[in-house]
Amino acid sequence: MANDRPQQTAQTGEITAVRGNVVDARFPAGIPHRYRELRAGQGEDVVLEVQTHLDAETVRAVALNPTRRLGRGQPVRDTGQPLQVPVGEGLLGRVLDVFGEPIDHGGSLEAAQYRPIHGEPLDLERRVTTREVFETGIKAIDLLAPLERGAKAGLFGGAGVGKTVLITELIHNMAARYQGTSLFCGIGERCREAEELYREMAEAGVLDRTVMLFGQMNEPPGARARVGHAALSVAEYFRDVAHRDILLLVDNIFRFVQAGMEISGLMGRIPSRVGYQPTLASELAELEERISSSASGAITSVQAVYVPADDLTDPSATHTFGHLSASIVLARKRASQGLYPAIDPLESQSKMLNPAVVGDRHYRVAREVRRVLAEYEELKDIIAMLGMEELSREDRATVSQARHLERFLTQPFATTEHFTGKPGRSVALADTIDGCERILDGEFADFPERALYMIGSVDEAAGSAAAS
Repeated sequence: MANDRPQQTAQTGEITAVRGNVVDARFPAGIPHRYRELRAGQGEDVVLEVQTHLDAETVRAVALNPTRRLGRGQPVRDTGQPLQVPVGEGLLGRVLDVFGEPIDHGGSLEAAQYRPIHGEPLDLERRVTTREVFETGIKAIDLLAPLERGAKAGLFGGAGVGKTVLITELIHNMAARYQGTSLFCGIGERCREAEELYREMAEAGVLDRTVMLFGQMNEPPGARARVGHAALSVAEYFRDVAHRDILLLVDNIFRFVQAGMEISGLMGRIPSRVGYQPTLASELAELEERISSSASGAITSVQAVYVPADDLTDPSATHTFGHLSASIVLARKRASQGLYPAIDPLESQSKMLNPAVVGDRHYRVAREVRRVLAEYEELKDIIAMLGMEELSREDRATVSQARHLERFLTQPFATTEHFTGKPGRSVALADTIDGCERILDGEFADFPERALYMIGSVDEAAGSAAAS
């Protein structure tokens, strides 16, 4: 592997304590700075990062790999530099760990240079914003919570509601039309998910334009807390040096927060609300604020966010909301009804859903869809207690229209085709708007609801009705 890491004078200290993944070390000759990389163990194979200074000679560091071979009195070396990751064209098509080492058995890397994993956010005067909608081919997202090119979007949901499936479908749909570089960052991923994603990227023929970094679930919290920063250093290289647009997909931001919570407990900090680390807001901002766009290239980020116990008021979710331009909420209730993707049309929102950005027609249709679905939600209690018969004719028409819209906003995914047997559909935004407008105009009032379930454009329902 090409290596142009700066060589600095190193000094050696002594380990004074090992507490799980936290290591204390004494350096009588001079204390290393925060975020400095330390090396310990046989062959210096244990990587440590300085987190805090305990006194004039002692530091407390977090290990990024297992510490089972470390003990008190063993030497520890200060490398004189921060943790670094390789960047360059040689990373395309490869799967890497937090150190930038390949884990795909594809041989060594040819990296142009190394960059520190910690970086500063772009200055405000260098940041650029756009009014360009980033189409995904997924009806519910493009209509109700459109993504912004060069901004951040989040997929919020509890366990098992389809966050990873949705982000995998986004990769599949965007890969063919997206001509920039894709970067997938797996934080706390299961090895099964990583292997499946790698295979799907290869089958889609987009692996040669993709870099994948993983800090897997079985790795120490230090690795999971730093793989996001490593991925951003790679993304910043492609943005600032290669002048390319980057599609950054992160799964899962909650695992980053969780890793920070584990480290905070090991460091002896007093926990904050619901047991989270007291530095939750600043740690999350340190990561999120680096995701920005400049005149040389845009970083568009889509992030999965696990919501503990489906509680959107959980601190991990509320702190993440503030950094995003679009929030796509997945509802367990919709998943239980078989309405996939289980996107909640009333909770999901986007700053791009503005007539000045998306146009009057898109804005008007989206608002009307939301209004009908909101009225149906209010009528559900009456229906449950008294039945449909007690509703007025207008309310019954609203319920029918809402149920037709709910089913039209479902969609078969290419990534789930081997489970469902239904070929995936990617639907253009114009077709989505046209379909919802025709349903709102009453064109499909006499169609059975199942005719609109799991289809692409609305013409498929019209065609199937004509054939029958």
